[in-house]
Amino acid sequence: MKNSSYRILTIVALAASLAACGTASKSGREDATYYYSNKAAPVAKVEPPPPAPVQNGPVALKIVYFDFDKYDIKPQYRNVVEAHASYLRNRPASKVVIEGHTDLRGGREYNLALGQRRAESVQRALTQLGVPGERIEAVSWGIEKPASLETTEEGHQLNRRAEFSYR
Repeated sequence: MKNSSYRILTIVALAASLAACGTASKSGREDATYYYSNKAAPVAKVEPPPPAPVQNGPVALKIVYFDFDKYDIKPQYRNVVEAHASYLRNRPASKVVIEGHTDLRGGREYNLALGQRRAESVQRALTQLGVPGERIEAVSWGIEKPASLETTEEGHQLNRRAEFSYR
């Protein structure tokens, strides 16, 4: 009796798993077919959202975004760095950590170095704007703390950043 109930249970489980394998994904397309049909699609350049205006209190925007494989501060983020420099100059007891991040493309060591260059780029800009260097620390997280888990260009763009973290 036990053997027949195990056989029936095994057959039901096998049928359910085979039925699940034959269904399409939530998008109505089989995942592999969708992936291979869109693999050669050109990648559009995606810009992150524009910087938010600076408030009177603490700075509203704490992120500087970068282009792929770059660490120079883009012109649209200079006002963010200048606002943080002003905030730090007016508060001599404040300290900041600049955390550099990358998207997941590239090796671990390369991404750690690129994240460090991004953080140091922002650090250098702050010191050029009059903030004492001993109050700024630059660290890299590489790919360890992604802002987005999406593997699209939009997701990658959100991960290529330097963040201000006040201590």
